[in-house]
This record gives sequence, C-alpha cells and structure tokens, in this order.
Amino acid sequence: MNKHYYVYLMTNKNNTVKIIKGFTEKYNIVKLVYYEIFNNPYDAISREKQIKAGSRKRKIDLINKVNLKWKDLYFEL
Repeated sequence: MNKHYYVYLMTNKNNTVKIIKGFTEKYNIVKLVYYEIFNNPYDAISREKQIKAGSRKRKIDLINKVNLKWKDLYFEL
C-alpha cells in the first residue's frame, strides 16, 4: 500500500487565504481550494516550505491557476 502526502491550501467561505497557526480553528477554515499529492514525504515538505515562503499574492495566483472559481476540492480526493 502506497502512502500519499499532501500539500494544501484552505480558506473560509469568504475565500480569504491566510497561513497562521491556529487560524483554521479560530476562523472556521473549512474549504480546500488547492492541493498537491506526493509519494515522498521529503518532496511534500520541500514543496510546503516553498509555498509558505511565498507571498499571499503568489498563493492566490497558485490557487487561481488550478481552481479559478475557488470551489471546494475536498470531494475530488
């Protein structure tokens, strides 16, 4: 059985992306708007660091590139 590792971005119903520890619980972040799947945990960690190091605009651009309508992708998994 192969394991998969995910890097993802989530937002709230108003589509305001923020990356802050504890933010998801405090502000009801429940909408999956972007994800990538990896077979190797080191690749996933590297990509997560790359995304987190980017600006908010870069995160928004990344989401818009694959999910222009910002629909909830949870059910695609």
